[in-house]
Amino acid sequence: MKPLIAIVFREMLILKRRFIKQLLSFSVSPLLFLITFGWGLRDKLSIKGLPYVVFILPGLIAMSSMRQSFALSTEINISRFYWKTFDEIQSTPITDLSYTTGEVISGVIRGWLATLVIVVISLIFRVVIPINNILFILSVSLNAFIFSSMAIITSMVVKAHADQGMLNNFVITPMAFLCGTFFPLKHYPFWVRQIVYLLPLTHSTRAIRASVLGYPFPYYSLFYMVAFACISFIIAVRVIRKSKD
Repeated sequence: MKPLIAIVFREMLILKRRFIKQLLSFSVSPLLFLITFGWGLRDKLSIKGLPYVVFILPGLIAMSSMRQSFALSTEINISRFYWKTFDEIQSTPITDLSYTTGEVISGVIRGWLATLVIVVISLIFRVVIPINNILFILSVSLNAFIFSSMAIITSMVVKAHADQGMLNNFVITPMAFLCGTFFPLKHYPFWVRQIVYLLPLTHSTRAIRASVLGYPFPYYSLFYMVAFACISFIIAVRVIRKSKD
């Protein structure tokens, strides 16, 4: 337990040093989307009888928590390729499981910070996000858990820091726009929907939107997220172990 706490504490110290800057950076993208689409299309577009700004808010929560949790990969890469602190940690008695769990918890915290920023921003648009809803809490946490685990996997796979940017461009950015964040998936052709339904953010977006807007909750999406979270975490532990070889 102490090694796990040490990893989380280290990450929180790093976050604390630039806390205000991080919060401001978390708010820029969601605020721009809400101003552009929320106010720009306010009187021209509604989805399922809801103002467009209300519809996209849960999608922005899913997208932002994904992005900020996955940003953990950048921190790990910096520690690997520049500061070499990753090598120092690997030489300590900290187990692979403790290290992976600590980093994932740190990523989940980052995801929740990004979520809470959007919750506050939503008040400007007179929308209240039910953060006390257990299904909302579970959906956001699983989303952040999945992409924190994926961040560890990708950060161990890439051979140079520059490669991480390519992964963001080819994996994270397409998911951010294709997984139901900004419009219902029914507008896609059938074959595109089948591909998109394989992506974890699709199910995160569906679950978060249902918990926020009061739609029937898609428990199959929740089960998919749990399975994806378990698999990605196991792979993350294994790639950390393999990095010692």
